[in-house]
Amino acid sequence: MAEVFVRRLSRWQAEQQREAVADVYAEAYRRVPGEESRDRRERDRQEFLETFAEDVQRPGFDMVVASGGNKPAAYAYGFVLDRAGEWWRALSGEVPWDWDIEELTVSGQVLALAGLMVLPAHRRGGVATRLVEQLLIRTDAALVAARVDPANEAAVGALRSWGWTRLGAVAPSVVASDAPPVVSSDASPAAASDASPAAASDGTAATVPFTTAVPVVGSGTVTDIWSRALTS
Repeated sequence: MAEVFVRRLSRWQAEQQREAVADVYAEAYRRVPGEESRDRRERDRQEFLETFAEDVQRPGFDMVVASGGNKPAAYAYGFVLDRAGEWWRALSGEVPWDWDIEELTVSGQVLALAGLMVLPAHRRGGVATRLVEQLLIRTDAALVAARVDPANEAAVGALRSWGWTRLGAVAPSVVASDAPPVVSSDASPAAASDASPAAASDGTAATVPFTTAVPVVGSGTVTDIWSRALTS
């Protein structure tokens, strides 16, 4: 596996590389080969491009890329959640810490991990971990959050190994209207094996997409919200 180099992209650079980002997204979440699958991937790719064009313009947008052999191997990006705080009102369950998440959102202190994708050839090498670390080390947010399909074992395993905590769940209707996806729900069986603490530091766990309020991963009937405090 070729060595990868991680660097930050400006908003302008991210926009200029949108086609390359979409290519990595499509390959990272590629399923079974075939005409139907190919058509589905193209539709998913176009939908991603539309969502990405909106995300790049959001407040606090930041993005990092891992390149190997002069080609992009993985991307991670996020943005500050909308200050209205509507997204949190659909949360069921008790927040495990003394967090006033609505207040943090209103004050612009919550970062959504909105995109994380790693090409299959660069998984199991710590790429996903490096990308997320570089993204989070640059933010002034007090909290990072993401929505994840609970059936996505690879994503759940990765987040848990990174010190994230499940806050609760939201209904699918709310996910569709209020949030953007982050950790991808299209994890393959091979990707699932990356959910272990050792593998999660690689990059496969990076197959978790989230959504606008907070990226959503997966297509299940319920979406879990995972988060991690970034300040003591």
